[in-house]
Amino acid sequence: MTKRCGWVKMNNPLYIAYHDEEWGKPLHDERALFELLCLESYQSGLSWETVLNKRQAFRQAFHGYELDKVAAMSDQDLDALLDNPAIIRNKSKIHATRANASAFLAVQAEFGSFNDYLWAFVDFEPIDNQVTDYTLAPAKTALSEQISKDMKKRGFKFVGPVCVYSFLQAAGLVNDHEVDCAFK
Repeated sequence: MTKRCGWVKMNNPLYIAYHDEEWGKPLHDERALFELLCLESYQSGLSWETVLNKRQAFRQAFHGYELDKVAAMSDQDLDALLDNPAIIRNKSKIHATRANASAFLAVQAEFGSFNDYLWAFVDFEPIDNQVTDYTLAPAKTALSEQISKDMKKRGFKFVGPVCVYSFLQAAGLVNDHEVDCAFK
């Protein structure tokens, strides 16, 4: 049997595929980074499994996470999503998606890309924490606190240090796969 990180829910094919194909892999695509940041912000207070199960519906609701389209959504567009049972219907999180698109675009304008902005925090090299047991991985670090503070200053919403650390793990800036995981 293939060894995976201990947090993977083996009864959900979406969860397994997410772990095996995405989580912890260095991510540089702008749209994919934006989507992942949004998904992490939706998770706040919920399980990752809930977010994964609603991922396709979120993609439809937010125009495939095309930044210009999301940034241009009106209050009425966003409020209409509160009637969509296929997504997480939290008004603050839905409106934060538009705010985050605008902040993401501003970062792109300033740094050339969000990728360059983000990866500069780790000198463009993933941090490998050599995790032996996923329960020992931190929920936040000094790095995630630094990035969270900077992102908030730039207008991003729902980007506390715990959310940012999860984002760093998911986008591969931090490798917290367990050392014996076949997908490390």
